[in-house]
Amino acid sequence: MTDGTSKPPAQHSNAHFATTHWSIVLAAGDSSARQHTQALSALCETYWFPLYAYLRRRRYDHDRAEEYTQAFFARLLEKHGVRLADPGRGRFRYFLLAAFKNFLADEHDRAQALKRGGGRKIFSINFENAETSTRSSRPMN
Repeated sequence: MTDGTSKPPAQHSNAHFATTHWSIVLAAGDSSARQHTQALSALCETYWFPLYAYLRRRRYDHDRAEEYTQAFFARLLEKHGVRLADPGRGRFRYFLLAAFKNFLADEHDRAQALKRGGGRKIFSINFENAETSTRSSRPMN
């Protein structure tokens, strides 16, 4: 998503969420729409930097912010999440930010679960004792 430079492209110099026309959002959410791919591309281009900047303002380092921003958009596209946006429920930017916060919470929960062993009970297998026990329990010939 970035070209490795520290300064964002000129069109992204403002980290605020842009106003988006619902016609673009609806076309992006409808895979049968003629402009579907172009609309999805426009939404990703418009919103990746504000989401990245949102994370940087919350003290995520560059790499983590980039990783989470890319993963969020990958999941949004994979799950066709844009189709869930509804003009009757408010602005698209609020929908997107809420989805992003939910994604971050899920990532946090996943990371915590991995730190705790992924929810699995961990036990140690002592193969040295097992080998000693099998030697001593063998009948002598």
